[in-house]
Amino acid sequence: MAGDLPLNTALTLYRALVGFAIAAVAGMLLGVGMSRSGALRWLLDPIVSVGFPMPKIAFLPVMMLWFGVYDLSKIAMVVLDAIFPVITGTMIGIAGVDRQLLWSARNMGATEREVLWQVELRAASPQIMTGLQVALPIALIVAVVAEMLMGGYGLGGAMVQASRFADSRGVFAGIVEIAVVGYVLVKAMALVRRHLLLWHQEAEAPSTV
Repeated sequence: MAGDLPLNTALTLYRALVGFAIAAVAGMLLGVGMSRSGALRWLLDPIVSVGFPMPKIAFLPVMMLWFGVYDLSKIAMVVLDAIFPVITGTMIGIAGVDRQLLWSARNMGATEREVLWQVELRAASPQIMTGLQVALPIALIVAVVAEMLMGGYGLGGAMVQASRFADSRGVFAGIVEIAVVGYVLVKAMALVRRHLLLWHQEAEAPSTV
């Protein structure tokens, strides 16, 4: 495994980050849509409520049937798991926006698009960032688990392959690499959060990053 470690790490990161990016965009769009449309919320809220706590890995056989055992099915599993915290964080953030801010913006002539982009999303950004911070490590975990179950290249697949040959060093090398990658991703997201929320009162607190 040692010789393929950079390749396996790169493939796992690619699957995790592509899936996370798709989940981030789709989750925010769905969260905004559900917050602003009663019909869409009525349609999707039961799915989100049931799907969030559900172990989505149960859909892995379906993904394999639909998309095969290559990157597409692994990325689809990442999206399926990572999208729920983003939807929930976006909805909670928008629901918590001070109604007086919205009233003031509309009273000053702001259009609905301006209210959304300049007031609602800005005020909800701490909760949205929290949803993204939850989704990112989930994306890495699901990518590794999908690789373990489907095989092939990637940290998860390499660890399973090493275990079949009783290669303890290879297995522990994979565990250490996953821990390092996860730590770096979490710290990077914390830095992004702090940079994007410089205007927010939480930026005044001492940083632990």
